Amino acid sequence: MRSAAGAGGGDVEYVEIEVKARTVDLAVEAAMQELGVTDREEVSVQVITEPVKGFLGMGGQDAVVRVKRRPPRRKRNRRRKGEPAAESRGSNEPRNRRQERTGNAKNDEKRPERRSSRERSGGRHVRTESKVPDDRPTMPLEEQAEVTREFLEGLVDAFGLEGLVTARVEDDVIVADVSGDQTEAMVGVRGSVRSAIHELTRTVLQRYSQDTARLRLDIAGYAERRRTALSIYAGQLIEQLMEEGGEIMLEPMSPADRKVIHDVAAEHGGVASYSEGEPPRRYVVLSRTDQGDEEE
Repeated sequence: MRSAAGAGGGDVEYVEIEVKARTVDLAVEAAMQELGVTDREEVSVQVITEPVKGFLGMGGQDAVVRVKRRPPRRKRNRRRKGEPAAESRGSNEPRNRRQERTGNAKNDEKRPERRSSRERSGGRHVRTESKVPDDRPTMPLEEQAEVTREFLEGLVDAFGLEGLVTARVEDDVIVADVSGDQTEAMVGVRGSVRSAIHELTRTVLQRYSQDTARLRLDIAGYAERRRTALSIYAGQLIEQLMEEGGEIMLEPMSPADRKVIHDVAAEHGGVASYSEGEPPRRYVVLSRTDQGDEEE
């Protein structure tokens, strides 16, 4: 917020705000609504950051503008050379004008005092970001699957690898698969790179559509191998649990890995499984039930 000289010689505060939006026009429009201005000529606009369109919606940057309301222009009383200056208003002023000014003054007394944004914020400058309406469409699942395929193909090319990308819709879920010997590099240790690619793909879908479908992604057959290995591991733990009793607490896992453990435990009688902890440190606990003790 900055101060400028008013028409009467005093200081008048003019609010200056910064707004971020997808385009410069949307940002200026939102700032004008915030300032209560309808005419573009009444504000000055400074573009802080130009919008940048990223690759398939990723890596983009919104526009940031700084908008300030212009001070009102002074009206100069011009008179021709030799013309006498206008007399000050006094008792000879027309009655209707005096009544109009008196009525306005009374109305101003009835109106509640309006504090500036600086006064409401305790003298601090407040940076305001107006909410821009969500202009994303509602995209059908087939189009979301196509966006997923195009993004993953571009990602494979960015890695400099050769691979085949497919994407289809199964039971309202987008099933994407990246296959090829070279795509193993996109898996990472314990699927860490694959998990990151999964989140990036979901973010891309969210930039294109308001309602996005659930996504299941597999790269280089890692998901199937991981599911098989976890099933064998869970079976071994269950055998140990049935012999020794008590409980077994597993290491923190992703939601998909925890589901595999729960599914294996559900197939064995006398074993219960439940999750504890907060993400990303959430883990599975296996325990024997009374049914297991009776069978023993």
